[in-house]
Amino acid sequence: MLKHAIYIFIGSGLGGIIRFGLGKWISSIHSTNFPLGTFIVNILACFIVGFVIGLADSKQIISASAKMFWVVGFCGGFSTFSTFSNETLNLLQTGNHTTSFLYIALSVIVCLTFTFLGLLIANKV
Repeated sequence: MLKHAIYIFIGSGLGGIIRFGLGKWISSIHSTNFPLGTFIVNILACFIVGFVIGLADSKQIISASAKMFWVVGFCGGFSTFSTFSNETLNLLQTGNHTTSFLYIALSVIVCLTFTFLGLLIANKV
């Protein structure tokens, strides 16, 4: 239990730092009000979750500790539902209703698709 907690702690710290840097970088290279940084980070996290779970559960290629590091730790720190929620509310409050609904729909559809793709690819390994 303590070993898993340490892996989760390290993974979430790394995931959070990488999310911050990648999100800021992506947001700095485009000029629309669509929150592309968070959107891409969440897509990547969903793919990683699907891939790692596929390797851990279906293929049993990685250990329970590695699964904890990647899924609970890294992806937990890397992806960000709270930022997604805040950005969606900001879009709604500033009158960007179409963009906010597009953001919601694309986030759900694309993130589910990428989680499934991660599982699918892991099962092909």
